[in-house]
Amino acid sequence: MTRANLVRFGVLAGIWGSSFLLIKFALAGMTPTQLVLGRLLAGSAVLLVIVAVRREPLPRAPSLWGHLVVMGVIANLLPFFLFAWGEQRVTSGMAGVLNGTTPLFTLGVALLALPEERWSPARAAGLVLGFVGVVVVVGPWNIDQRANAVTGQLACLGAAVCYGFALVYTRRYLIDRGFPPLALSAAQLLAATLMLAVVAPFVAADPVRLTPLVLGSVVALGAVGTGLAYLLFYRLIGDTGATTASMVTYLIPIVAVFLGVVVQDDPVTWNLFVGAAVVLFGAAVAEGRFRTRPTIDAPVAPLPEAARR
Repeated sequence: MTRANLVRFGVLAGIWGSSFLLIKFALAGMTPTQLVLGRLLAGSAVLLVIVAVRREPLPRAPSLWGHLVVMGVIANLLPFFLFAWGEQRVTSGMAGVLNGTTPLFTLGVALLALPEERWSPARAAGLVLGFVGVVVVVGPWNIDQRANAVTGQLACLGAAVCYGFALVYTRRYLIDRGFPPLALSAAQLLAATLMLAVVAPFVAADPVRLTPLVLGSVVALGAVGTGLAYLLFYRLIGDTGATTASMVTYLIPIVAVFLGVVVQDDPVTWNLFVGAAVVLFGAAVAEGRFRTRPTIDAPVAPLPEAARR
């Protein structure tokens, strides 16, 4: 990997790893639904400008837009809301660690839904090990769960499940459709934004406290965390390949925990670190990261928010 790509790799991990802290900041002045709408508006606006500048056409076929609507729900609306709702009950570092379970759910769904994916002893062992790590992270033996309530942790795990389904759905229905990945991603975010905008007067009408920190956090989540980060990620895929680029997901929990501790003085316990290590190791084993050639490759278009965070 060249020095420029190493820089892109680090910047990408920083952008996506900090998204959980930005969610925390934004929730100080917005409800979860308002936060989702704000980041969708910012993200779709940036991506639409990028594809317009690059003169990449948006899809027109109704059948393809149908798939993009599904992706808008399972890759954006549901997980964005679940993470925001969950972070009202857990620390940003915990949310980042639970997001690290996405590769486990992705592989589990792929093994069930894709005929070309096959079970193997390594994959089974990796999945079991990864989910043992989830139990360690959640720590059901902890009586005092004021900082990390089980309900919030389950919401974050639900978001990771959504990302798992979205990645497999992408691989099955959206790859090799003849459109550039960024154009499909822009269309997907546009679909999600329009769907939420229709119901926003009924579900997002609470008062908003737009302090500079709240507004900046929402704009950064959408414009940087989705728009510009996608551009970096696809450049990284083009230079290094999807498998190497997707390894950024292993750094995101580390960045999230670090920022939570340094910026917000989040409480940390042994089970958070041990469980996170077990989850990431299990995911790496299940994906075949320790082999010469991984057994499952990352899809390259269009990626849900998880491929980042």
